[in-house]
Parts: sequence; structure tokens; C-alpha cells
Amino acid sequence: MIELILFYVVAAVLVFSAGMVVTVRNPVIAALSLVLCFFCSAAIWMLLEAEFLAIVLVLVYVGAVMVLFLFVVMMLDINLAELRAGFSRFLPIGLTVALVMIFAMVLVLGSGFFAGSNYVPLKHAAEYSNTRELGLLLYTEYLYPFEIAGAILLVAIIAAIALTLRKSRNNRSPAPAKQVIVKRADRIRLVKMESEQKP
Repeated sequence: MIELILFYVVAAVLVFSAGMVVTVRNPVIAALSLVLCFFCSAAIWMLLEAEFLAIVLVLVYVGAVMVLFLFVVMMLDINLAELRAGFSRFLPIGLTVALVMIFAMVLVLGSGFFAGSNYVPLKHAAEYSNTRELGLLLYTEYLYPFEIAGAILLVAIIAAIALTLRKSRNNRSPAPAKQVIVKRADRIRLVKMESEQKP
């Protein structure tokens, strides 16, 4: 019973913070609301006995991605007036997508699959290790997809580095060989002027 109450509390906070992400005007507050979303999602994962996924969600998304996102948001000079204009311009599309998503969730939850004896969460013993089960699945049944995903991420990282370090064609840096052979007459011009007489 206490797990059900905790689930409803965390789910309500999750829905509220998700609404804050898309409705608040300040981008820093929106990013912090997204951090709260991640924490609530991790709490729901913990209730489902998926401890590894909950810890990864907190460490990777909250600890790395969201910190980087917050630094980017706080360092950029964001024009809030343009953001407000864009929000009002795309509001009908956003409301349409939200209504479609709500309709789909009502269809799924109203189908009766999660009610009664069709869906009963499994209870495991205290010595059960979710991380061990996930590792066994990743490195036995899903080994090739796991390796392919790693190779795709490696190619994406190499491509991002190559695009970042690409030299510009309009590079105006001086050539060191030409700097060495320069003489004084090429750089300095001495002008002889008559001295002015004091009145």
C-alpha cells in the first residue's frame, strides 16, 4: 500500500515538473525542472526494482548531461522576448500533440491490460541483482546489437571531432618562413624631419 501511495506522489511531482519544463519562461528554471523530472523518473525505476537504470539515469543525465545543459543555458545570452513569441506561435501545435498523447495514454490504460491478473509485477528476493540480469542479457542475447550501438556511437564521436577541428579556408595566420626572412627595411621606414623651433 505504501508503494502505491509513493508511486502516486512521485508521479504527480513528475507530471507537474514536466509541465513546468514546457510552460515556464525562464530557461534556467526549465532546466532545473527537467532535473526534477529525471529524479522522479529514477524514483519510479526504483519502485519497479530497476536499480541499475535508476542509478544510470541520475548519474548520466542529471550528473553529466543536465549540468552541461545548464552551463550552456547560463552562458548563452538568450533573448527571452523571442522565446515568448515562439511559445505563443507554436502553442496550437503543442496543444494538439498533447491532446493526441493524452488520448493514446487513455486508450492504453483503458484497454484493461494493466488491470486484474493480466499484469502483476514480479516480486524478487533480497539477493536478486537487477544489474547482473541486465549484464547477462546484454552480453549474451543482445551482444551484437550492443556492439553495433557502440560502433555507431564511436563513429558519431569521430565525426563530431572531425567537424569541429576542420580548418577554415579563410585562414589568415602568417607563415613562419616569411616572418623569418623579413628585413628591417620591409617593416620600418625612418623619416627625417626638421626640428621645430620654439617661439
